[in-house]
Amino acid sequence: MVLSGLENPIHLLILFAIVLLVLGPKRLPEVGRSLGKGLREFKTSISGGDDDERPAAAPPVEPPRNPD
Repeated sequence: MVLSGLENPIHLLILFAIVLLVLGPKRLPEVGRSLGKGLREFKTSISGGDDDERPAAAPPVEPPRNPD
């Protein structure tokens, strides 16, 4: 029985260790954040949704006060 690909958890651990050695612990969160943002933008561009570009809600308008 031969396990190939990323189905084996040991392969994922080895891959994570290599990425950690190459990028270092300080840049790893930054890379993850950038990757997540890129995937979100890719998803919205494919779905055609403009969820992030909603117009801001206008503040409620107060009626004028009478000087009584």
